[in-house]
Amino acid sequence: MTLLVTGATGRIGSAVVDLVHRAGIPVRALTRAPEKGRLPAGVEAVRGDLTDIDALRAAMRGVTTLFLLVPNVPDELTQAISALNLTREAGVRGIVYLSVFKGEAYVDAPHFTGKHAVERMIAALGLPATVLRPAYFMQNDLMQQEPLLGAGLYGAPIGHRGISMVDTRDIAEAAAAELLRRARAAGPLPAETYDLVGSEPLTGTAIADLWGAALGRAVTYGGDDLDALEAGLRRFAPSWLAYDLRVMMRRYQEDGAVATAAEVERFTALLGHPPRRYADFAAETARAWRTV
Repeated sequence: MTLLVTGATGRIGSAVVDLVHRAGIPVRALTRAPEKGRLPAGVEAVRGDLTDIDALRAAMRGVTTLFLLVPNVPDELTQAISALNLTREAGVRGIVYLSVFKGEAYVDAPHFTGKHAVERMIAALGLPATVLRPAYFMQNDLMQQEPLLGAGLYGAPIGHRGISMVDTRDIAEAAAAELLRRARAAGPLPAETYDLVGSEPLTGTAIADLWGAALGRAVTYGGDDLDALEAGLRRFAPSWLAYDLRVMMRRYQEDGAVATAAEVERFTALLGHPPRRYADFAAETARAWRTV
């Protein structure tokens, strides 16, 4: 019994590796740079990525369960479909795929519709998979440190419709729970889908207020300027990614991404505890910033 984790050195993937490894399951981590991975002792590192078919074939040898996290890249769909095809060749009997909340609705947002296309493949081929659909990550707002501390400004233009943001620690816990369930099963299990969502719809002004409380200062919402967002992102990200995120934010402003009570309840049952709250994330982060 061996479990393969892709995206193993990122925020979510590394947490999944740690949780599953601590549960006593042999873990193999796919990474471009094993020497930089800081993986737990006992975790097997395999050099490669999702564009390297030979490395993927080697990584899947003897694997029973796969955590498939595909980065937001121009060929994300190709990478995911290739990986899933290879799971069938290798006889992998359990898959946990990290998709996105509202992927079926935000058809104009490239990475949303790409992930939904992968879900369609999983369903059409009857793959033994759990699809996890996380909402916007709370930890994305770690990028707001400079405007929050410098100008008292919350700058993510998420609008006023509301988003049921999720903590990445809850995503990792949910993924680990499903990976362990499938890894320990006698055979393939039926398909499952979970929406990984927070329990409260958060708006730009509401989040600004939460940061104000956490930081002990006045914080205002920076508004809905998508031109400024795209220009700011292009200072450190490629133009295709900046535009993708602009479209995502436009959809958040127009339609929101609010979970139903049933979706929150089902996620809570999977976690075994209520989803983490943004107020607690902001308070923890503010304390960490003060100690730097």
